[in-house]
Amino acid sequence: MNTTGKPRIFCISSYEKGQAFLQECAALGCRVVLLTVEKLRHADWSRGILEDFVTMPEGLTLQQVTNTVTYLARSKRFDRIVALDEFDMETAAHLREHMRIPGMGRTLTANFRDKLAMREEAQQAGALVPEFTRVLVHQELREWMKRVPAPWVLKPRSEASAIGIKKMQAADDVWRTLEHLGDRQTYYVLERFVPGEIFHVDSIVSEGQVVFTSVSGYGKPPMQTMHEGGVFTTRILERGSDTARSLVEINARLMPALGMVRGVTHAEYIRAKEDGRFYFLEAAARVGGAFIADVVEAATSVNLWREWARIEIAHLRGEAYRVPQPLAFYAGSVLCLAKTAEPDTRKFFAPEIVLRLKKHHHAGLIVRSEDAERVRVLLEEFAEGFAREFLATAPVPDRPTA
Repeated sequence: MNTTGKPRIFCISSYEKGQAFLQECAALGCRVVLLTVEKLRHADWSRGILEDFVTMPEGLTLQQVTNTVTYLARSKRFDRIVALDEFDMETAAHLREHMRIPGMGRTLTANFRDKLAMREEAQQAGALVPEFTRVLVHQELREWMKRVPAPWVLKPRSEASAIGIKKMQAADDVWRTLEHLGDRQTYYVLERFVPGEIFHVDSIVSEGQVVFTSVSGYGKPPMQTMHEGGVFTTRILERGSDTARSLVEINARLMPALGMVRGVTHAEYIRAKEDGRFYFLEAAARVGGAFIADVVEAATSVNLWREWARIEIAHLRGEAYRVPQPLAFYAGSVLCLAKTAEPDTRKFFAPEIVLRLKKHHHAGLIVRSEDAERVRVLLEEFAEGFAREFLATAPVPDRPTA
């Protein structure tokens, strides 16, 4: 704790997000320092609430980032280090260990970043996981491919969403791809492709207990939307449904088993078409992207970014965290890449629309209703309209873009 009694939170983000987290930390009486990349110097960071704002060039090595942060720490004591984006989590974990600051270290962070590590841990915890194998010993790979029927998916171990995922139909496809990857091949995991419906569960965890859960279902699987194009939709499921109850139970056991002590999580599961059972796909120790936090807030009034800040500060001060009482609305979103830079969505109207999303070359809406079925119908209608009016396609990125 700072001797002045006013804690200082150091935040790092390579992407423009997490403004509500920064604002809540400041509102709770903390000093907030933000480190981001130079190209985001003029992004909407609520600069007035920051004690310090530091930028760095993209592509710095971990050692260079460490040098930057430890130089800042010569004159500012940091009480917590928080990565606002998925791709800064390992950096934040390294900094915590190096500077001896409380929070998730590198080994625990791997359970929420490394798709191989999280699969192994989830399986050991008793969760169903599609058959997978590390990409390391080639004889193991040969035996695995003989045993597990194709198709398979080759996934980068430390990417997010469907970035870098490749579907494989035969062993020859795998070997050609691995030859192309060369020394990078061990940074991938090979997994059986499981067709089915994909769901995401967004949670708040406090002292090893899941204290808030929101269960949602995607329209099309994110991998299909990213690779084949189309309109992205997601909606909160009926809370009393068998699907929602099952996923709440699975998630409540699995997130603590993966090592989450406090914070927010975004986990994905698939209900296999073949056997109807739920399989774990991945989990992240962060707020979900694609405006999922806005959907959760529209339905429940719970802002996951702000609650994440409240959990961090409560623990730092030795106070108990109490989750707010959620509302019980239903909400969903429709989102697509748009042909025009600033698409006009006003021709799509319904009294249930609560937010028109603002993002360059994207069209998006969020709807809310007391009726889950009404949300589903609206999303289907708007998705069809967005496909006609706005939809653009782009090559799948090999790495994340801001």
